[in-house]
Amino acid sequence: MTMKTAGPAKASNRARLAEGIAIANIPTLLMVLVHLTGNLEWLEAPWRPTRGRGLDDNDSGGLPSDVQAKVRAAALDAICAWRDGRAPALPEPSPELLARMLSVSMGEQVPENYGENIAAGLGFGPDARRPVGLDAPEGFRVLIVGAGVSGICAGIRLKEAGIAFEILEKDKSVGGTWFENQYPGCGVDTPNHLYSFSFAPHDWTHYFALRDELYAYFRGVAELYGLMPHIRLRTKVASCAWDEAAGEWELTTVNAEGNRETRRANVVISGVGVLNIPHIPDIPGVETFPGPVFHTSAWPRDLDLAGKRVAIVGNGATAMQVVPAIAETTAHLTVFARSKQWAAPFPQFRAEVPAPIRYLLSEVPLYQAWYRQRLAWTFNDRIHPSLQKDPDWPHPERSLNAINESHRRQFTDYMKDELGERQDLLNKVLPDYPPFGKRMLLDNGWYRTVARPDVTLVAERLAEVRSGTLIAGDGSLHEADVLVLATGFKASEVLSSMDVVGRGGRRLRDVWNGDDARAYLGTAIPGYPNFFTLLGPNVGLGHGGSIIAPIENQMDYVMSLLSTMLSQHAATVEVRQDVHDAYNERVDAAHERMVWTHAGMENWYRNKRGRVVAITPWRNDDFWRMTRRADPRDYTIAPPATMSDAVA
Repeated sequence: MTMKTAGPAKASNRARLAEGIAIANIPTLLMVLVHLTGNLEWLEAPWRPTRGRGLDDNDSGGLPSDVQAKVRAAALDAICAWRDGRAPALPEPSPELLARMLSVSMGEQVPENYGENIAAGLGFGPDARRPVGLDAPEGFRVLIVGAGVSGICAGIRLKEAGIAFEILEKDKSVGGTWFENQYPGCGVDTPNHLYSFSFAPHDWTHYFALRDELYAYFRGVAELYGLMPHIRLRTKVASCAWDEAAGEWELTTVNAEGNRETRRANVVISGVGVLNIPHIPDIPGVETFPGPVFHTSAWPRDLDLAGKRVAIVGNGATAMQVVPAIAETTAHLTVFARSKQWAAPFPQFRAEVPAPIRYLLSEVPLYQAWYRQRLAWTFNDRIHPSLQKDPDWPHPERSLNAINESHRRQFTDYMKDELGERQDLLNKVLPDYPPFGKRMLLDNGWYRTVARPDVTLVAERLAEVRSGTLIAGDGSLHEADVLVLATGFKASEVLSSMDVVGRGGRRLRDVWNGDDARAYLGTAIPGYPNFFTLLGPNVGLGHGGSIIAPIENQMDYVMSLLSTMLSQHAATVEVRQDVHDAYNERVDAAHERMVWTHAGMENWYRNKRGRVVAITPWRNDDFWRMTRRADPRDYTIAPPATMSDAVA
């Protein structure tokens, strides 16, 4: 995002900018000042911000009011001068300076090698993401499975490159997760100025958007980039089989009427993700329940909970959103919370982005870009070092290391404060495993809600259903009119929604033993040529942050593979088995050193064998480096003649 000069700044524009800058984020304004003025003194005292607490934006930077005022005045002058035509004095700082700038902005040390990633995020440097045209032969075609976040990203990149493609989507609309999930309180737990495509900034109304705004954004991006004519809705992919003789993939699809069709493609990209197959627990007697029973991903649109006794099974991210959202409506709410969750304070819950800030974000791209960079550090990589096990730590049953123990104390104190007079509930909500052992949740009012007199928190599983009576694991009885399953998804059963058959008729579900998915960089699988998985195994983010960043990184990688394939006139590209295996050994070893493999704890990241499948052990900038471009030496690249000879 190179800062170009803008048109003349009218007095009215200056006034509007002044209104936004008056309440803007000081650490972000300082970075804008460095770019526009070239004055590195803005990185020194008395301007240096202090470190913010928790997930707070630290808008004041911890600076005295008079210092803040000087920063705001200087920023207004510099931004207006830029709008009047003055070029930025420092348009493209070096990676070393960028790392220093982010360190100052955050009030803490950012790794020195982080600068290259920052440069790419700001849109300059050799690794900045730019559209690249590819010369594909006539008839070359890519099929994308899924029109959610991954499928939309893939479609945009292929369209930019001039490659023919089609997107197959089982639902009646695009949007994936944000189309399917429409339960009360549904929203994102990552700030949406970060949870958005790097190439498609948006004028968000809230810092953490709810479902409707998110769905509108992703559908809007698909429309803006001209994807809709390429998308076949209500088209489910039943199977995807490699045709060795033809050197193509053959996909069998089923439409809404149940009719089957066959499609063929040179390349297949899976965009089905990991949170698309609901986990429905086997609860004895559930079929006898007289009222509505449903998973949160299938929330009935016409459901009226007023005056109803509602029971919810689960207390993960979904339940933490649903429970506070419906508690005011129901007659009584019973929550079966078998496991306990850590949740962090959420200072921006339901907070609207002030109109002056929205204007500033839209009119000054550099402000938005640096605001996004700060969010990326806060929500993606800031805590990564604290998630490593300290082998000498004396209290491994409760925490991993000194910093993790400090987190435990802070979160415990927060729970106590939120529970107020209901300290009798503390043992029911306080986890007995280290913080971040499961994805850290953001408190949407959960603790205050379970402390209400019309809410019953049952720290047990739902063991049995006998008509309208629900029996907990401890034998207690509870009555309900509506039963909601907030039980998550089969995250470890990657690609289980379709039957994928590779070379030699090998089914992927057999290769992966059902729930033991592995892929090179979460993207390529030996024995499955020209087949790529976005948000595949070990790509999701357990330590927080936006999954859109790794998806974009994976598409950078896929596009570089396609470039190699097309430039060499190759029929197939297939990752080498030894490269794949060595990578996954590194993944498993890294996870063994991290909190998610802590003994005595379960999470949805791991499969039945205890191996972490759903999430990455890598820092965001590490994965970014791994996926900048594919190394052809990691692949077997077969030209058409070689393929034909092998078949013959």
